[in-house]
Amino acid sequence: MTDYKKDFPLLKDSQVAYLDNAATAQRPLAVLEAEKAFYEKYNANPLRGLYELGMEATDRYEKARDTVRDFLHAAKSCEIIFTRNTTESINLVAYSYGLNNLKAGDEILVGIDSHHSNLLPWQMVARQTGAAIKFLECEMDGSFTDEAIENAVTPKTKFAAVTHISNVIGRVNPVEKIIEKIHGVGGVVLVDAAQSAPHIPIDVQKMDADFLAFSGHKLMAPMGIGVLYGKENLLNAMSPFLTGGEMIESVTREGAVFAELPHKFEAGTVNGGGAWGLKAAIDYLNSIGFEAIEEKENALTALAMEELKKIPHVHVIGSQDPKEHNGILNFTVDGVHPHDIASILDGAHVDVRAGHHCAQPLLAHLGVMVTTRASISFYNSEEDVLRLIEQVKNIRRLMGYDE
Repeated sequence: MTDYKKDFPLLKDSQVAYLDNAATAQRPLAVLEAEKAFYEKYNANPLRGLYELGMEATDRYEKARDTVRDFLHAAKSCEIIFTRNTTESINLVAYSYGLNNLKAGDEILVGIDSHHSNLLPWQMVARQTGAAIKFLECEMDGSFTDEAIENAVTPKTKFAAVTHISNVIGRVNPVEKIIEKIHGVGGVVLVDAAQSAPHIPIDVQKMDADFLAFSGHKLMAPMGIGVLYGKENLLNAMSPFLTGGEMIESVTREGAVFAELPHKFEAGTVNGGGAWGLKAAIDYLNSIGFEAIEEKENALTALAMEELKKIPHVHVIGSQDPKEHNGILNFTVDGVHPHDIASILDGAHVDVRAGHHCAQPLLAHLGVMVTTRASISFYNSEEDVLRLIEQVKNIRRLMGYDE
């Protein structure tokens, strides 16, 4: 397998097996250098100064937007809104679209596998508009059946918030099928692509998503930069989420005329360095190619699942097919709390996540309260996976069990 750790300063000389990639990814040198270069060479306020340095900063900010457009296969760059993260992107849609378009009697369909960030904003919208939350339920392996989709969507379904890849189960959801069904009753769909964007190619036009959100930090970009894609006609009809500097065309004592897309949704000083770093992250991923990324991640996931299944008292959550996990492996160990598991693994320099993973309704649906999650990226190695396995083998013994 190709060794990509050499591209990541934090990893290349480290003994850490970093297996918390679903929470945040590490940054390759190309991204760190890009953000540094922005502040060393082009540091001015994008979209404002008409002097050379200001125009250079603006040029790089807009080039980053064009790169994201191509990455998502969007029709126009004006459909790309820069935010801080997936959470802010979803809240933008909730406040600007949800509160102004949904009403009592409408139904908001939410996947049971949604991250809290794609549930709480819609609970807020439901409270304030009188619309009702309805859940699209998955099977124990995380799959959504045609019957479940058929039964969940009704003529009252005016909006849906669906997950592309679950941060707990890891499988790719049939978002195109869900979108087609909801569009058939006149509804609008937002896709949470926070977990999918780093692992599989996305085509928003083929998918026919109305909105799609992802975070840069899971994509190996800097923290504090995120993306909302929205169809131009929907974004044009929406009011700004935040108001202030730069998102206006003109201001009087009585009111304001807002700027055109995409700037009416990007109030205040923008994250120019973060956007330039996001461009570098996308360029880096494209240089490797999603085919190679998927091949390596699937191979490491298969190795991890094969070995975990051999260990008594260990149970993998979701599908038993490693190809359905996209690098995300949640598991439990009989009689041992996930926090203890994570602490023991940390002692061996294996980094995993323990808890409810901001998906408590899903875990309750699956009949577990908390789990341990190991999440794999293409820059991980067989050694990382095997160190995880060796430590998990000893967990129960270290906790005082005979077996």
